[in-house]
Amino acid sequence: MDVSVAMWATTIGVLIALIAADFFIGGRKPHDVSLKEAGIWTTVWVLLAVAFGGYLWWHSGPTPAGQFFAGYITEKSLSVDNLFVFVLIMAKFAVPSVFQQRVLMVGVLIALVLRAVFIAAGAAIIASFSWVFFIFGAFLIWTAWKLIKEARAEEGEEEAEFEENRLLKAVEKRFPATDGYRGTKLVVTENGRRLITPMLVVMLAIGSTDLLFAMDSIPAIFGLTQDAYIVFTANAFALMGLRQLYFLIGGLLKKLVHLSYGLSVILGFIGVKLLLHALHEAGAHWAPEIGIPFSLGFIVLVLAITTATSLTASRRQEREEHEAR
Repeated sequence: MDVSVAMWATTIGVLIALIAADFFIGGRKPHDVSLKEAGIWTTVWVLLAVAFGGYLWWHSGPTPAGQFFAGYITEKSLSVDNLFVFVLIMAKFAVPSVFQQRVLMVGVLIALVLRAVFIAAGAAIIASFSWVFFIFGAFLIWTAWKLIKEARAEEGEEEAEFEENRLLKAVEKRFPATDGYRGTKLVVTENGRRLITPMLVVMLAIGSTDLLFAMDSIPAIFGLTQDAYIVFTANAFALMGLRQLYFLIGGLLKKLVHLSYGLSVILGFIGVKLLLHALHEAGAHWAPEIGIPFSLGFIVLVLAITTATSLTASRRQEREEHEAR
């Protein structure tokens, strides 16, 4: 897809304007986010993504649009899995409900900037070394197997706790912090000392944790398209609606018991797709190329089946627990 500098600048400008509108309309004043508000904003972001996909279809044809939708759905589904960890982070730092939407907004912005750096680096590497597809493909297949093992290990266990990464431990060790939240302030001065607040720490937790998630999601979307513009916009639209999705399906997360299995199938499929593409690029023209229409249909089908089986299993478990009382 031929993307001019002007188109890049316009896209980034529009995204910044949308983020600003989201902040000033729904996120400027700390408050408890209702299901109605979360539902409206989630719908808005999904419609904006659909509209952008329609624009790509009009501008460049069905192939880039199909790549965008496949990438967007994949990144969105992986983001839903990330919400499990966000819930643990909120509990770990005891974030008051009125501040959670601010934490998520800033955390997602940090994640978006970091992912942009990852995407730029990934695009440069792919442009110079086609053999990197072998590494990406093998990594995704390994990640898929790891997801299945973790999902099986977690079955029947108590709810996990969030473990701080090295960045957070270093920040908490080097910088003194207040003993509680100070509204939405990140840094305060008390008794002549400059202190950070738990608000800053939890925002760093959300942003840095997503950096680890990007290790899976960026290779996955490069398996669907090598166009940096589509990779970036798909990630942007998937992330920007994440804050509202957190509040909308917060109670539903525990019911998606088979989500990890579905994501492992998707990552494994994209890994195989990448390996076949790498073989094709290396001159093995007998290796089949998996098209975007099939990839998009496969991803949607897996997510639909995963959601249906998860809800069925959750209802069965609730019924058994109720009968056991």
